[in-house]
Amino acid sequence: MKHFLTLLLTWTLFAAGAQDTTRISLLFAGDIMGHDSQIASAYDPSTKRYDYIPCFANMRPYIETADIAIGNLEVTLAGPPYKGYPQFSSPDELAVALRETGFDVLVTANNHSVDRRKKGILRTIRVLDSLNIPHTGTFVDEAARDKEYPLLLNKNGFTLALLNYTYGTNGIPVPAPGMVNLIDTALMRADILKARQVNPDAIIVFMHWGNEYESLPTRGQRQLADHLFKLGADLVIGSHPHVLQPMEWRKDQNKLVVYSLGNFVSGQRKRYTDGGAMAYTELVKIRYRPDSVVTSIDSAGYFLQWVYRTEDERRDYYMVPVPLAEKEPSTLKGSATSQNAFRQFVTDSRSLYGKHNINVPEIAHTPPDSSLRYRIHVAVAESQSGASLPTLDDYHFYGIEPLTDDAGTTHIIGNFYDAGYAERLCRRLIEAGHEARVMPYVNGAMTIR
Repeated sequence: MKHFLTLLLTWTLFAAGAQDTTRISLLFAGDIMGHDSQIASAYDPSTKRYDYIPCFANMRPYIETADIAIGNLEVTLAGPPYKGYPQFSSPDELAVALRETGFDVLVTANNHSVDRRKKGILRTIRVLDSLNIPHTGTFVDEAARDKEYPLLLNKNGFTLALLNYTYGTNGIPVPAPGMVNLIDTALMRADILKARQVNPDAIIVFMHWGNEYESLPTRGQRQLADHLFKLGADLVIGSHPHVLQPMEWRKDQNKLVVYSLGNFVSGQRKRYTDGGAMAYTELVKIRYRPDSVVTSIDSAGYFLQWVYRTEDERRDYYMVPVPLAEKEPSTLKGSATSQNAFRQFVTDSRSLYGKHNINVPEIAHTPPDSSLRYRIHVAVAESQSGASLPTLDDYHFYGIEPLTDDAGTTHIIGNFYDAGYAERLCRRLIEAGHEARVMPYVNGAMTIR
């Protein structure tokens, strides 16, 4: 209801010419692990290849619905021999599956970043680059860090600055020339200052911190989150403990902190570690005047997800979204032992979040049709007489992306949840002399600069 009323007010003001609005949805996932049992499960002896896509199939509707989905890749892609704990190297097919599942960005600074030393750092970066998966947290050398950090993400007219740090690398020295971002308050201050200089709409800091298997954040985590907020961060997202820790939407400060998302996927089966949460938030940007633009957190919530391991001889892993399993119990197969473990995870998670979350409720439904969006296609006109043509300069607020299709080169403007809102802007474009039309689509591409 709140979301509907916000949109209704936005549409009313837009129609009156009082303000323009654009939105972006973000989803954050926790630790993406690759234990030995996961590697064995992904291997197909008939093809002699690895395939992780079935493991993530149920998660795809949740992840691709978000405009930008970010996860913590807590393995290296160092090539064979593939190995899980304690020094991880997963097949490249894991990254392929994450991309196909809908992840847009991966962070790579964590305590396993240098499990395979220099080769682990450099090859992981090379594989992600080859798959066109944006990433940050580790770098091939200092020059690359200077050039590529913070990672700037551009979509829907938003510019987001993403930073990523880890408390350490399990005592393994970071081999030159590779670099891993370590938690250092002086360094983080300089990095956030650098991010602020490009005037992003939001600064996101993805932290690898805290104590493993503890369900509440340490005093150090709380203090560091407060420090990052004072420096200018807007969202602080945490990983590493392998269990859930609380989330806080500090509405009076327009800040969001997630202390730990737990395991997105792993081979860990003991209580509290066999699942995690995905934090979902929407940012809204309102332009009251050309020189007056305000970006704020408009909503925040979470999805629970559990990792199921089959009880047949294959012992395969499948991720189970809790809303789906509760709506369609047949999704979760297996013995009473598996059923009980699932219920225990859900009960524990809801108990923790019910007591400690602040303004971040559970999203207890399957992804709605909000994955269906609307954007405006604007044809690029060519002057036959040399006369000046209308430009799209006034519409960068909504985000403009080039698109080459059968009709030639067009531009895509905006990412709208409501067709009526898009139609109003489309009429403005037509009245300004552009050839424009509203087109529905399911999610879209993101540009990196």
